[in-house]
Amino acid sequence: MSVTQIDIDEDALARAMALAGVRTKKDAVNLALRFYAEQQERAARIAMHFERARHWGAVEHAERLHQAEKDAR
Repeated sequence: MSVTQIDIDEDALARAMALAGVRTKKDAVNLALRFYAEQQERAARIAMHFERARHWGAVEHAERLHQAEKDAR
């Protein structure tokens, strides 16, 4: 862990602390950083799976099925 001095939006910090139920600024910032990192990692995994599906032709198949459903309406 390192000590870092930064300017933080106090209103956003207070809201995040209340929503997360944390008592310290440090806990709120660490929680937000972990949440952000997890979201970005999850997005990267989804993108990887989407590209695999595109490679297999699954995306185009799903698009054709979707279009057929729309045309049937």
